[in-house]
Amino acid sequence: MTSTAKASQKGFFGEYGGSFVPPGLQPRLDELERAYEEALRDPAFAEELTELLRDYVGRPSALTFCGNISRKYGGGRLFLKREDLNHTGAHKINNALGQALLAKRMGRKELIAETGAGMHGTASATVAALMGMKCTVYMGAVDVDRQAPNVARMKALGAKVVAVQEGQKTLKEAVDVALRAYVERPESFYLLGSAVGPHPYPVMVRSFQSVIGREARRQFLEREGRLPDYAVACVGGGSNAIGLFAAFLDDAAVRIVGVEPAGRGLTPGDHAATLTMGSPGVIHGFRSYVLTDGQGEPAPVYSISAGLDYPGVGPEHAFLKDSRRGEYVTVTDQEAVGAFQTLCHLEGIIPALESSHALAYALKLLPTLSPEKTVLVNLSGRGDKDMATILPLLDLAD
Repeated sequence: MTSTAKASQKGFFGEYGGSFVPPGLQPRLDELERAYEEALRDPAFAEELTELLRDYVGRPSALTFCGNISRKYGGGRLFLKREDLNHTGAHKINNALGQALLAKRMGRKELIAETGAGMHGTASATVAALMGMKCTVYMGAVDVDRQAPNVARMKALGAKVVAVQEGQKTLKEAVDVALRAYVERPESFYLLGSAVGPHPYPVMVRSFQSVIGREARRQFLEREGRLPDYAVACVGGGSNAIGLFAAFLDDAAVRIVGVEPAGRGLTPGDHAATLTMGSPGVIHGFRSYVLTDGQGEPAPVYSISAGLDYPGVGPEHAFLKDSRRGEYVTVTDQEAVGAFQTLCHLEGIIPALESSHALAYALKLLPTLSPEKTVLVNLSGRGDKDMATILPLLDLAD
């Protein structure tokens, strides 16, 4: 996917987004866009998706007040949107179901997916099994090793897991290889997991994940009689974040905060804080902020969290940063691990390391707020997948 390809005029958020792809791929994306727009106009599509989200995923997910943390930290009050309680354990299933229904509508029999932490791969394998489709998941070899429980789940569900050996062997390379497979297999459907990629993917993923924010907005109003003062989510590609933020963008009183991984520190190769340290460019067929090396190529990145080490970011987040509607901050590995432990010990909830980044920012914010202020964090997934990483750091491994 090169920056010399001509961008379409569709799917832009300000100057970000678009479709910078080889000419041979554009007709397939145009077909996907037409199918998506037709599905949105079809009440039967919405009805089937709503039914699956309710009866299969278990939506609406809970809104949980963290009373113990709020009392200990003082200041404001913390609430969690519990995407960790969904079937498969994360927000990824929302988008996977929507896209799989679209694939079925288009007559596709094979799903191709990329994954970092393994949650999108698990969700893709799940919906493929549900709908009788073949599924191939591309995953960096490093992530295959550090996310072994999810690899096992994908295989148990009948998916083929391909360990990608290129480059850093993480998420960026998994996307590279998945895109190549999509180009080579014209009858396949690429079930992209984050709000990235060429149009219509960022728009489509935003739409399917916006159920998070719609529910949270309604739940917060019912419980508190007002909206939260802060809406906070971790940002890698940015699908869980844009799913939460979408419902609050027109509410000026709600501060939108995305939390990026500072990793070991904000030096090249030690982080994946794309919006904080990157600059505008093109990656994987879309224009956004990108972390680049001295040659202008996507740079090596790092995060303790396999779901956040991506050198790009969703184009709508780039627009929100530039327009100053969204604030984007960073959290280190050490801070995320501390937040993981705090939520476990004080609330009895085991968060994903991705979600722990958002939680870490909230824990720093709470003491600075007055008691009537509220902070809503999207707990995007559960942390059982991260035990092999986290236990040695907490001196809990045998």
